[in-house]
Amino acid sequence: QVQLVESGGGLVQPGGSLRLSCAFSGNIFNMNVMGWYRQAPGKKREWVATVTSSDSRAYADSVKGRFTISRDSAKNMVYLQMNNLKPEDTAVYLCYAANDYRTYWGQGTQVTISS
Repeated sequence: QVQLVESGGGLVQPGGSLRLSCAFSGNIFNMNVMGWYRQAPGKKREWVATVTSSDSRAYADSVKGRFTISRDSAKNMVYLQMNNLKPEDTAVYLCYAANDYRTYWGQGTQVTISS
């Protein structure tokens, strides 16, 4: 069974930074894609960023230039560095991993941007 556990969320002021972490455990082999979604209250879940097993990266337009996704395969970790945060970035951020058969999700970590 695959488990994903996020950490690093919190409350920061606009313009601040946070680094989210996602720890993978279990049968994590053959995961083709790992990344982050977010969900704000009353809104649909929104894709944020993806890193593939070949280290190709992609970002939503709303975060491009501000967020950076990275992975450490040796530590079974995926990170999301978030800079220049805006109030509209407020959401629960969920880590995910997918292979050819299914997608696995973490429980989420709250990120709140407010002055």
